[in-house]
Amino acid sequence: MDPFNLDPFTLDPFDLDSLDSDPQPMRLQCRILTFSFSESEAFMLNINDKAPEFTLQDENGKEVSLKGLRGKQIVLYFYPRADTPGCTVEACAFRDTYKQMQKTGAVLLGISPDTPKAQKKFQEKFKLPFSLLADADKKVADAFGVLQEKNMYGKKVMGIVRTTFVIGPDGRIQHIFPKVKPEGHAVEVLAYLKEAAKGAA
Repeated sequence: MDPFNLDPFTLDPFDLDSLDSDPQPMRLQCRILTFSFSESEAFMLNINDKAPEFTLQDENGKEVSLKGLRGKQIVLYFYPRADTPGCTVEACAFRDTYKQMQKTGAVLLGISPDTPKAQKKFQEKFKLPFSLLADADKKVADAFGVLQEKNMYGKKVMGIVRTTFVIGPDGRIQHIFPKVKPEGHAVEVLAYLKEAAKGAA
């Protein structure tokens, strides 16, 4: 990405890892891009809260509802944008641990403010074996409290904070992974699911 030609309307301010990884450009880019959280950065949801109900289309245009998955443990991970570097790292890590996650009985769902078409392209490109939900209007992200305000170039913008929720069979929040780093997150989630499964046994 050219650090001198950044479009604030297409760059998601919460996906800084979508910038180039080369150290020299990164130092320059970090001087150009200065972000800060607003005062109200705390999540609206807490553990044991009832997860907001939603119905969204997946990558195939099929409707998926949280209510329809009642009775199952859900891993719902929010990411800023399909097919950006950081989101790709995170998605591929979930892909590589997916079979182990399935053994715990959990259902993995990715969700971002993309269209079903964009999610389908992302899924096929990286052979992702789980569903990707299209939250193009960001209403579900807002309901879960992950659509947050940041300052970019001195202007206030809204973006998705990379966050993962584990939702129990009863529809309540079991665990929250806030401000997730793409690297190592899937392993972190898998470790939690294994421990939770032991406790339920």
